[in-house]
Amino acid sequence: MNQDLDFLTQVEELTPGSLRDHFLIAMPGMNDPSFSHTVTYICEHSDKGAMGVVINTATPMQLKEIFAQMQLDDNASDGDQIVMSGGPVQPERGFVLHSSDTQWQSTLKVSDEISLTVSRDIIAAMAEGNGPKDFLISLGYAGWGEGQLEAEIAANSWLTVPADKNIIFHTPVEKRWVQAAQSLGIDLQLMSGTAGHA
Repeated sequence: MNQDLDFLTQVEELTPGSLRDHFLIAMPGMNDPSFSHTVTYICEHSDKGAMGVVINTATPMQLKEIFAQMQLDDNASDGDQIVMSGGPVQPERGFVLHSSDTQWQSTLKVSDEISLTVSRDIIAAMAEGNGPKDFLISLGYAGWGEGQLEAEIAANSWLTVPADKNIIFHTPVEKRWVQAAQSLGIDLQLMSGTAGHA
C-alpha cells in the first residue's frame, strides 16, 4: 500500500455517460487473457480515461500473507480472505474495495455504498478487527486511456450494468461473472464466443 495514486487526488465530478460505479462484464469472445471472463468494477471514468478493479480473478495469496509482509498480527481472523488480481497495472500495489461506512487516509468514495482505499491504515485496521464491514482486497488495477474504453465497448468487448455491492462482497468468486450479467437478463453461458454487431 504505497502513496496516493493520481486518480485519488484528481477525481472529477461525475460526467454524463460515466460508467463509474458500474460493472464491465467481459463478453465470451474477449481475447485478452487478462480480462477473459472477468467482471471489473469501475471506480473512475471521465473523458480522460477509466480505472477499475477486477473482482473475480483470485490470486493464490491470502490476506494473512499481506499482514505478514506488513508485520501485522491477524487479530481479526480475516486472514483466510482471498486476495484478487485487480488488473495488469501496478500488480505490486494493494487496493481495497469496501463498504462506505468508513473513510481512511487515501479513500475515493465511488458511490454511497462503495469506496476504494489505497493507504496502509485500512490494512492495519483490518488486522485489528476494526476494518470496514465489507471488503475485497486486490493487487493491481485495470486502466484505460482517453477514449480506449469507449472504443472497446463499441466493439462489443464489454457489457455494462450498474454495480451491485452484493456481487462484489457476498457472491462466490466463481459466480460473479455469470450473476453480474444475469442482472441484465443475459445468460453468458448460452452466448457464443463471437459477438456480432446489430
